[in-house]
Amino acid sequence: MPLDPDTLIPTSARSYTLVATSIGTLGIAWSPRGLLAVQLPESSAERTEARLVARVPGAVRRRPPEVVLADIERVVAHLSGELDDFAGVRIDLERVPPFARAVYSALRKVRPGRTTSYGELARAAGSPNAARAVGAAMAKNPLPIVVPCHRVLAAGKKGGGFSAHGGLKTKARILAIEGVQLGAS
Repeated sequence: MPLDPDTLIPTSARSYTLVATSIGTLGIAWSPRGLLAVQLPESSAERTEARLVARVPGAVRRRPPEVVLADIERVVAHLSGELDDFAGVRIDLERVPPFARAVYSALRKVRPGRTTSYGELARAAGSPNAARAVGAAMAKNPLPIVVPCHRVLAAGKKGGGFSAHGGLKTKARILAIEGVQLGAS
């Protein structure tokens, strides 16, 4: 069984599924440690799946175990308006650099209906002069929604960037579910 040299987890232990949500089909991957990746909807379910498989090499499509299924149900409910802070959702950030882990940890404390700026998040992560590096970490966030990169705005409460399919329209749509209008948070 091949091992991923970065994590020493057998690549066959990586799994994924596709799930219908109010914003389209998500791809969700997991390992024995927790959720590995959330792929926001692409233009089709097939494209979403292809993008997820490219991001999580060796992942096999299968039915999620109960603990992962419960996390998936929380994501689906959140995107339907039953807001969740995803506390307690196990995530696998083993392959994520330490700075990004610190940023994601700080970001997970920003609750639904709230936003933060790149600079505020840099300070919260212990690196007050690293706003640009925070932006780079947001662009590489493997777990959007669970690690809520959509809640990070540019100075002046402007949208900033969003690398998901649909860009700022997708970001605005997710924020609207949480009761936040871009430019008015």
